[in-house]
Amino acid sequence: YALHATAHMAKYGTTEEDLALVAVKNHHYANMNPYAHLHEEITVEKALASPVVAWPLKLYDCCTICDGAAAVVLASEEKVKELGVDTPVWVAGLGFSSDSGNLTKRQSYVGLMATVRASQRAYRMAGVGPEDIDCATVHDCFTIAEIMAYEDLGFCKKGEGPRLIREGETYVGGRIPVNMDGGLKAKGHPIGATGVSMMVELTRQLREEVQPRERQVPMRNYVALAHNVGGTGHYCYVTILRR
Repeated sequence: YALHATAHMAKYGTTEEDLALVAVKNHHYANMNPYAHLHEEITVEKALASPVVAWPLKLYDCCTICDGAAAVVLASEEKVKELGVDTPVWVAGLGFSSDSGNLTKRQSYVGLMATVRASQRAYRMAGVGPEDIDCATVHDCFTIAEIMAYEDLGFCKKGEGPRLIREGETYVGGRIPVNMDGGLKAKGHPIGATGVSMMVELTRQLREEVQPRERQVPMRNYVALAHNVGGTGHYCYVTILRR
């Protein structure tokens, strides 16, 4: 992912400060999330001063691997009616795609084609577009991964991901809130439970049950997106949920 970061910097002028802004946002929300691993507010200065892991990625650009568990109950429409669920959340769209695991065979290093294709399939199945999404949880294993996800999922044009974080558009109250739970970056990355934990967060968001309320996204369309990546970014699942 350091390679992705340097490629994005070279092509679009992305800065180390932009990466740090992602970390600051995600720590801010994790600090309010009782289920998060890290309860620590940080500043851009602290993120930039943290030890280098693989330039330009520093300690605070990297997610935290942790223990964790998450669970969901899947049911048919008939079963939901039988159980009398008041506010069911429906799986509206699913998309999966893969790319070469060999980085030398990738078309580009400034994004993940698996994410682009998976999201297009999910949008098509759900009958929605990026502009309809109220909020998203994305696979921010590193801060650059979140910025690339903004672009690959269609929330902005290529190269404009840094502008979204600079202008606060991915905060609650912004145009497209992202990782309101703290993301992998600060909520934590329990690997096997990571994707399901995204569904739990989005279900609570769509039901407007999130506490504290500062983390609750104001809903327009009651549509949310989960984005999960594996390997070297060479496979991706995108799920669109609707209330």
